[in-house]
Amino acid sequence: MPRVAALAGGVGAARLLRGIVQIVPPRNLSVIVNTADDEEFYGLHVSPDLDTTIYNLAGVAPRSRGWGIAGDSRRTLSALRRFYPEAWFELGDLDLATHIYRTQALASGARLHQVTAHIARAFGVKSRVLPMTDASVRTFVHTRAGIRLAFQDYFVRRGARDAVARLSYRGLRSARPVPGVLEAIRGAELLVLPPSNPFTSIRPILGVAGVERALRARRGPLVAVSPVAGGRAIRGPLGGMMRAARLPVSPLGIARAYRGLVDGMVIDSQDIRAAADLERLGIAVATADIHMDTMAKSIAVARTAVGLAQTLRGR
Repeated sequence: MPRVAALAGGVGAARLLRGIVQIVPPRNLSVIVNTADDEEFYGLHVSPDLDTTIYNLAGVAPRSRGWGIAGDSRRTLSALRRFYPEAWFELGDLDLATHIYRTQALASGARLHQVTAHIARAFGVKSRVLPMTDASVRTFVHTRAGIRLAFQDYFVRRGARDAVARLSYRGLRSARPVPGVLEAIRGAELLVLPPSNPFTSIRPILGVAGVERALRARRGPLVAVSPVAGGRAIRGPLGGMMRAARLPVSPLGIARAYRGLVDGMVIDSQDIRAAADLERLGIAVATADIHMDTMAKSIAVARTAVGLAQTLRGR
């Protein structure tokens, strides 16, 4: 089986990855994960995308919700509200153990990629999970009302209700990839862009020094799974961000957001009319039901994406 590298962030990406490891040996998969959504809550370093990726690969994430740990409780969060009346970022009791360990290890001098590798091993994950950088990078949302919001403030606390004018990424210009990131891209025979938000999950990874250059020099084909279907984002605020960027909320808009990086794309069956436009751009197309709300659907989309990449690889 081929070596696969994926750039990922968010629940949609994690749901595809949980399917990929059912059809590709887990050790053949390297996942480069967005860390520009990281934040400090209650004195703890929280890495939402890293944890969502690990929990899904480990099979411990709730299948209906996709983030956190199945069966978790919120007793500690309830207690925290005695001291933090506006404790709006939810962390489960089992999930807190991950953040406590990460915070303590970082404070002791470990690097984020080292801590992440230890967390993945502790959860029995055999795939390689790599944060995009050890540096502090943060996404900020600039609203049409002229307010600058940290991403988690915009997304969780305010429910992504603010109209977005643009995004910025503090610390990205000086960020360097962690050991293994560029090697995973260069060594991959197949590359995947899961249905992540191109602006908040993938663009920060591409902005880390050398990553986009390595992708453009790749030896294997790159297949994206569309995060939109029927003119709407599968989840999250992507639709509004695409409109703010003057892109159609369609697979064609996703292809344009990726600026010529994509060789193939898996689109939702209801977007079949977009296939001709994508093919005119030189992008091969396959269709599937990309609403991966069950494991069976995750595996089906993973088979379609890997199959499309293998077809392109054989050309």
